[in-house]
Amino acid sequence: MNMISMAPAVEAAVRARHPVVALESTVIAHGLPAPRNVETARDCEAEVRRSGAQPATIGVVEGRAVIGLSDQQIQSIANRPGVAKVNPANLGFVVAEHGWGATTVAASLRLANLAGVKVFATGGVGGVHRGAAGSFDISADLMALARYPVITVCAGAKAILDLPKTFEILETLGVPVIGYQTDEFPAFYSRSSGLKLEMRADDAERIAMMALAHWRMGFSTGVLVTVPAEDEIPASEIEGVIEEALEAAAREGVAGRDVTPFLLSRIAEKTAGRALGVNIALLKNNARIAGAIAVALANKENE
Repeated sequence: MNMISMAPAVEAAVRARHPVVALESTVIAHGLPAPRNVETARDCEAEVRRSGAQPATIGVVEGRAVIGLSDQQIQSIANRPGVAKVNPANLGFVVAEHGWGATTVAASLRLANLAGVKVFATGGVGGVHRGAAGSFDISADLMALARYPVITVCAGAKAILDLPKTFEILETLGVPVIGYQTDEFPAFYSRSSGLKLEMRADDAERIAMMALAHWRMGFSTGVLVTVPAEDEIPASEIEGVIEEALEAAAREGVAGRDVTPFLLSRIAEKTAGRALGVNIALLKNNARIAGAIAVALANKENE
């Protein structure tokens, strides 16, 4: 059974050691409302291409993990009912059941690594949920970042999380966290979290050099590149909205993999769409920067 397939353009780029950027699909099926989900997926791919790299949006189509979804497949994942939210725990199950799935950060990193793609772009990574001391709700994204040697470009961890604990676990797992033109760990919607970074890089070439040095020292973890949102909602303004959304989730008994999409939807509603606009803008900006990093990485590897 052929469980994984690569789009011809993606496979050709990987074989030729040309720059490729992986993109997730959970944001398409579960993160953004229609029609902004498909529009944003297309825009992110366009940003990668403009940077000089080949986009490779990842998803599961009829039991096959696809690295490089076609536009028709992206539309199907966006509009088809019952598309699974795929993480490392259920990826094999969805494939075995010939199902459709939208890949989370963790599942996307696994498949990108299998395909030989070394740069990945997303909005915000998962981490330690607030109240995790009681719920033990910790995203599989953290273990994937520690396991797969891929550069992940994001706007920090999602602001709904316990950011200090998330940051601490990343350090414990040995995942380098690099601030792109910032000395502070971004908080998704907000540029500031109050968490200071030890590593900073102001251009794509520097990030490529740092990642290669990390791997050539024998480390096999991923590298997390954090990019501040260009059009932010300040933390002092968004925190009250997040707290209200968390209280609503608790009242309604929302748990597990349903928590994040519920909270993001609630926050978008309470901010009259402003949070949604920030989310979409940072997704596209991260894709653009990831493209530049992929180009710089390919150039250095091919020297």
